[in-house]
Amino acid sequence: MGRLPTYQPMLAQLGSLPPPAQHHLWSAEMKWDGVRGLAYAEAGALRMMSRNGRDVTLAYPELYPLAGALDGRDAVLDGEIVAFDDAGRLSFAALAPRMHQRNPAKVAELVRAVPVTYMIFDVLHVDDRSVVRLPYDERRELLASLVTPGFRWQVPVAFGGDPRAALAASRTLGLEGVVVKRRDSPYRPGRRSAEWTKVKNFFHLEVVVGGWKPGSGRRSGRIGSLLLGGYDDRARLLYVGHVGTGFTEAMLTALHEELAPLERPGSPFGVPVPREFARDAHWVEPRLVGEVQYAEVTGDGRLRHPSWRGLRPDRSPEEVRAPEPDVSLGRAANEGS
Repeated sequence: MGRLPTYQPMLAQLGSLPPPAQHHLWSAEMKWDGVRGLAYAEAGALRMMSRNGRDVTLAYPELYPLAGALDGRDAVLDGEIVAFDDAGRLSFAALAPRMHQRNPAKVAELVRAVPVTYMIFDVLHVDDRSVVRLPYDERRELLASLVTPGFRWQVPVAFGGDPRAALAASRTLGLEGVVVKRRDSPYRPGRRSAEWTKVKNFFHLEVVVGGWKPGSGRRSGRIGSLLLGGYDDRARLLYVGHVGTGFTEAMLTALHEELAPLERPGSPFGVPVPREFARDAHWVEPRLVGEVQYAEVTGDGRLRHPSWRGLRPDRSPEEVRAPEPDVSLGRAANEGS
């Protein structure tokens, strides 16, 4: 059988729940706080690709047996790679060390310490047949019949009926929110569509690291805060704020190692950075993408109360857009999947 075709993942728009009169037209899924991955299972081997087309197979060896859990079929699956903390809660911070690691010995150590789980929510291809044109309901039925659940992968339940109950459940579980999907919709590779709408309990944003400020006190001689940006439609890196909370000691050490080789003499931002943040700043080439959680975006496009979540090696800097002041009202430009 020939090589499976390559797909790009379908993306969701940020929005609100459908009106009650349309609830029967939609299904709701939990929004898993991890990294998107397309799984290509062929001839008993697994290849895992990130949202932006990078081969991340080596990072997640505990998922390899998935290729043998499809009743001998070849398939392309879509889902989210997640990790849990010691208390059994979904944790992006726990996942972060896994995302960029490719050294086999270190990967093996991390697999033992922080194993991942693949939450599979769609199927795009089976054997020699593309199924992206099938409606959502049919693809979900096919997925359930195709995948034998395993210790490190599962097909999470989809909720019919009133999606408000699913959203309330996500809040109780401390999850990011839900994704509501039209039950008659096809899978649209590489497109962001309102047929998949993510409804959030709180907000995340991807940001480009443009520099850092030295710390004081406990952080003396180390990174105190990161200077963050996003690109506008003129390809200028705009300053969107600074973040000094949410870091673990391990994160600060890893960030310093990543940023040190990227130092440059001048600011990478296309507009002036406020003097109090530019003073004593260490500027860097804008190559690292991270993610923050935040409360809202101010009228001048700055993030209020941002908290660092981790680096996003699965994102490219040029993808990251500066937020508009109405981001927190549901029109984010660079929210993830």
